[in-house]
Amino acid sequence: MKKFIIFLLVLTLSMSMVACGKKEPATVNDDVESPEEADIKETITVQVEEDWLPHYEKARERVIEAYPEANVEFIKVGSFDHLDVLDATDVTNADVADVFAIPADRIYGLSQNEALAAIDAETMAKNLGGFSNYDEGLGGNFKIGDDYLAFPMNIETLIIFANKANAEAHNIDLSGDIEFTELEAEDMLIPAFDAWFGVAMTNSAEIELLGKTDSDELFSDLTEDFNDLPKEKQEMLTALFNYWKTHNELGTSLWDSDAAWGYMDSAFASGGNNSLRLEGPWSTGGLSNLANNGEDLEILPINKVKVNGRPLAHWKGGWGLVVNSRNEDNEEKMLLAQKFIEEVVNPEYAVDFFKATGKILENVSVDEYEASDLSDTDKAVISAVIKSYEDAPARPLFLEWGDVWDTWKNSVLSWPNTKPANVEDAYKEIKASFDAMMGN
Repeated sequence: MKKFIIFLLVLTLSMSMVACGKKEPATVNDDVESPEEADIKETITVQVEEDWLPHYEKARERVIEAYPEANVEFIKVGSFDHLDVLDATDVTNADVADVFAIPADRIYGLSQNEALAAIDAETMAKNLGGFSNYDEGLGGNFKIGDDYLAFPMNIETLIIFANKANAEAHNIDLSGDIEFTELEAEDMLIPAFDAWFGVAMTNSAEIELLGKTDSDELFSDLTEDFNDLPKEKQEMLTALFNYWKTHNELGTSLWDSDAAWGYMDSAFASGGNNSLRLEGPWSTGGLSNLANNGEDLEILPINKVKVNGRPLAHWKGGWGLVVNSRNEDNEEKMLLAQKFIEEVVNPEYAVDFFKATGKILENVSVDEYEASDLSDTDKAVISAVIKSYEDAPARPLFLEWGDVWDTWKNSVLSWPNTKPANVEDAYKEIKASFDAMMGN
């Protein structure tokens, strides 16, 4: 009998330990309405930016129609300002919403700070539909361990903006593939010192600025000796060096971290020397104004430009919608929060979502957007983003990658001062910086 009692105690303890190892999300099911869902009487707060408000209000109407006794209140604040409040306080602060938006690169830090509740993302994705493989997209990037801590809000990646008038004047054919190394220095302007843009070049040669092995060990390709790098990586670095060298000889401001942005805008304006810009969809308005109020603007997927025959590629980036961890033990609030998220990103209202936020849903096809009443420019942007996103690698989100930004920037920006004579000398600056980063 004693042995049996001991066995039961061990079994109970084992089950408790297993249960503690994984957060259990509240289950959402649109096919079967449980009594708990039907009787939801809770209130949740939702962070919303001013421009998003019309879409969010309609999402709230649909939620309240399903759950008449529930309540959804809005906290009108910018997403980054809201995150600043969270960073300065904690999840219990009433000014921190129950549901809020985050950029993908915040997922690991917020997870480490235990700010996010686990959600039933797989069921939510099934309810909404349109995901060909949820875990291989942005949704998989939001999975930390066994828990899904965010649901995809929108996808983001860099695309190509072209000034047709400038391209014609400089004999650049926009109808086919464009080889970067065959362009004149100002034909395409990339602020490569900024890793946000520079990775489009390094990704073309599959250079890992900072990666993790299967055993979670950090490594960087840029700690290897130049001669030990594979040919395609050497060729990409050579293209980058030659690009800097020509701009240095021309005396442009492209390698000036302060002046580069104004220089690029002036050069991209119709009548200028620049025909191609690498930018995000959020720059459409500004670049359209520079390109003769949109008359000279053409938008292309990023892979139309190749470096040594290998297409540029940015990242599978984007934003997620999350639930505040203070709600984990309140099943009704969790269900209500997840239902609200579903309505915000409901693909049935994808066009309205884009009009309000400028955000593109991962689970809606180009054809669906093309069939809408959006402008031709908006359709071109959406098409370019989706095509560029499909071929992009996943964005590295682990916390250590944050060290790469300054490491890359400082090493590449050192060239105007050190004036390397060749790519090997230029690479020594990069290698020294990454050696130091990996040694810390």
